[in-house]
Amino acid sequence: MQKMKLFWLSCLLSLTAAAAPKKSVPPGFVTTRGTEFELDGSPFAFVGANSYWLPLLTSLDDVESTFQQMSLQGVKVFRTWGFNAINGSELAGALESNLTYYQVWNNGDWTLNEGPQGLERLDNVLHLASKYDIRVILTFTNNWQGMELYVDHITPGASFHDVFYTDPNMIASYQRYVKTIVNRYKSSSTIFAWELMNEARCLGDLPASPACVPGSGTLAKWYKEQSDFVRSLDPFHMITTGGEGHFYWKDPAFASDYNFNGQAGEDFDFDLTLPNLDFAVYHMYPQTWYPQLDFPGSNFSIEAWGLEWIDYHAAAATKAGKPLLLEEFGLLGPSFYAENKTTIYPSWVNRALETNHAILPWQFGALGLSESGGNRLIKYADALIDGASPNDGERKFVPFARLIG
Repeated sequence: MQKMKLFWLSCLLSLTAAAAPKKSVPPGFVTTRGTEFELDGSPFAFVGANSYWLPLLTSLDDVESTFQQMSLQGVKVFRTWGFNAINGSELAGALESNLTYYQVWNNGDWTLNEGPQGLERLDNVLHLASKYDIRVILTFTNNWQGMELYVDHITPGASFHDVFYTDPNMIASYQRYVKTIVNRYKSSSTIFAWELMNEARCLGDLPASPACVPGSGTLAKWYKEQSDFVRSLDPFHMITTGGEGHFYWKDPAFASDYNFNGQAGEDFDFDLTLPNLDFAVYHMYPQTWYPQLDFPGSNFSIEAWGLEWIDYHAAAATKAGKPLLLEEFGLLGPSFYAENKTTIYPSWVNRALETNHAILPWQFGALGLSESGGNRLIKYADALIDGASPNDGERKFVPFARLIG
């Protein structure tokens, strides 16, 4: 308990540093000024996209074709995975299928793959992004399976997901990989920001422990430690969480709502105060989050819920004085109780633009790719799976002209 009190005190004391004038950054590096992004002294507003699959393509022509399509659509920033790991038992299959992989896990540790099926492919993505003047948000690991490899190999038989955030050996292993990625690209203005983890939560494949509950601060402590670590490696690029934007509101009206009761582990309002988190991000998938309300005759409006979710985050970011990015959102298809994507998406996007923040739909759908019609063997889970990389069939990309209306 005393350690936790000291942690919160250190966070409060660090707010003075957060309010200090921002360091100047090298030319071409995006930074922040108050609630806006800034590039070379001018405001940098953008609509972007997600493309986790882009470094997994084996054809460099397909990668360049995707960037050409992004550029024509006006994409200025895209977000992708800076990780892709396999178990040693999968290596033979990975070599046979020409799979992209950066880490190979064996006997409690990983080895780095910098070769043509490894980080060279990520190098190519960064090079082409620079060619088309598109900047990249690079994510270090994933709450869904990505971090589970650390848990499975370093603490085999672990009972709880959140051991990842507290075990010293696991933190050291994560930081070793982060250091590899940051040092490789920290001189590049193509990097928009580093992202600590995609959708960090107290639970994943494994349940949460009693140490990761509402008010415990477990995830906030990890966010602070890791953002401070990244800042020690790179003084110039922006850093963000990659979180879904869950709140910890002690209002009885939200006591049973996972997005507001702190059960996920995030505290969006507090996390925004951490000094080395430069801007806020959040995600939005109300159909997935409230499936029990998706039925004929329901009076639950997916559109209205999304507008409120946007407003809550905009208010929190404004209060904290930091920029805001809706970095993932999507619908599974026409719903029982609301209009389809072509109606709801413009409504959400326009509200985001009205409240002065940027957006990245999930996900960009490239056309005309040469390899298997755009489908190839990818590593998105902890097993090899087949998937339509540029279009997952669910949260399908809608052209920006239709998004904005």
